[in-house]
Amino acid sequence: MTDTLIPGADELRARASRLDLRTQAFIGGRFVDAASGRRFATENPATGQAFAEVAEGGPEDVDRAVAAARKAADSGAWSRMSPGDRKRILIRWADLIEANADELGLIETLDSGKPIGDTVPLDMPETATCIRWHAEAADKLYGQVAPSPEGTVATIVREPVGVVGAVIPWNYPAQMAAWKLGPALATGNTIVIKPASTTSLSLLRIAELGAEAGIPDGVLNVVPGPGGTVGEAIGRHPDIDAVAFTGSTEVGRQFLHFSAESNLKRVLLELGGKSPQLVFPDVEDFASIAANVALAIFWNMGENCSAGSRLIVHRAVKDRVLEAVQAELAAWAVGDPLDPATKIGALISRGHMERVLRYVQVGREEGARVVAGGEQILEQTGGYFVPPTILDGVRNEMRVAQEEIFGPVLSVIEFETEAEALAIANDTPYGLAASLYTQDLNVAHRVARDLKAGVVGVNGYSEGDMTTPFGGYKLSGFGGHDKSIHAHDQYTELKTVWINVAAR
Repeated sequence: MTDTLIPGADELRARASRLDLRTQAFIGGRFVDAASGRRFATENPATGQAFAEVAEGGPEDVDRAVAAARKAADSGAWSRMSPGDRKRILIRWADLIEANADELGLIETLDSGKPIGDTVPLDMPETATCIRWHAEAADKLYGQVAPSPEGTVATIVREPVGVVGAVIPWNYPAQMAAWKLGPALATGNTIVIKPASTTSLSLLRIAELGAEAGIPDGVLNVVPGPGGTVGEAIGRHPDIDAVAFTGSTEVGRQFLHFSAESNLKRVLLELGGKSPQLVFPDVEDFASIAANVALAIFWNMGENCSAGSRLIVHRAVKDRVLEAVQAELAAWAVGDPLDPATKIGALISRGHMERVLRYVQVGREEGARVVAGGEQILEQTGGYFVPPTILDGVRNEMRVAQEEIFGPVLSVIEFETEAEALAIANDTPYGLAASLYTQDLNVAHRVARDLKAGVVGVNGYSEGDMTTPFGGYKLSGFGGHDKSIHAHDQYTELKTVWINVAAR
């Protein structure tokens, strides 16, 4: 977190009224209207009111963007630029993102309902950090020389895959874009990226900053619009060489079909989760555990693929843990996302809020007890607010324990033995993240090893940092990982160059 001083809600509302929003598609280095001329309204989830109209892209706009990206790729203006020069441009871009964090964070708060206390000091600096980290790696990726026979030299080199398509979600609009843009651009690719139709505005401004930093025309293209048209057009486009998607498992499956039915483009999927948080009976610091448990599920309104939505807790300490979590909720103020004191803002849309509340009702019908939250609040604002919600008495076969809710709803499940805890934790179609709490180093190692998840936090909720890969097992991922140096591999092709050396 940075030490950014965030002004009060009144000043932020005044700044919001003066924002000069970018609402056109960004293709070939300039802002353009959709080919159809259509636009769609984007609303502020905290008020339920539309505040901007965005160009509604379609297949023709994807064609235009891909043509621009292919032209830039074939020209070599980016891919053949020296890695050091690419690095300098990307670092300049990261610096501009950081310098404009106040503006970008305000845009994202208005567009997504995320608290300003997250977007300005966390999300935007981390977006810049991601771009900068991958930029620094651009001139440090080495090829190899194979142990070839006498009279030959065999080199193994990495080349950009070409034109990358990316489709990103609405829960972290800028950060999730950076997770794709950083490694794809650092390795010399060009890109066509579709933001979620509910949260397009921050990425359009970030693209403009990229052009200001010196990214050549056509290298970075942003096409807003519905997933069913723009997303599918990207997935099926015969001139896109790889597509990276973050979102639901259901839609991720569709991208595999699009690839199979078109040009067999590479598909990279980061999908849903139903992440467990295991608390063993030897724990002592209940306040610290409660703070981490709350962070894992209530951070970002629970709209987080790695959210720790299942609290799997030993029967002997369940009551104390639950009591501590409920006490921790006093620190999780729900309210106006423009208020720096707010910890939980608005859910992304009315439809999503209603979906979350339906799951709470399903939990009741299945026998769970609502011990906190469970109802819409702040209805007078017109926004979509749901407080931290805890369901006790959950069994792992219940729908609320098996299906991704993607909201601030924690299911509490008891266990008696270590084996039972692991069985419950792994009894899910997902495998993105997990956390465990114990004072016993042997338990920590055994359980971390046996959890079927791509990221495991021990005595703390964590997704790692930019140096560590992020991706999941089972229905939580396919084809690759975000973050870390490993992300560069999936945006490059391996080429063998076999040279016969003439004899003397």
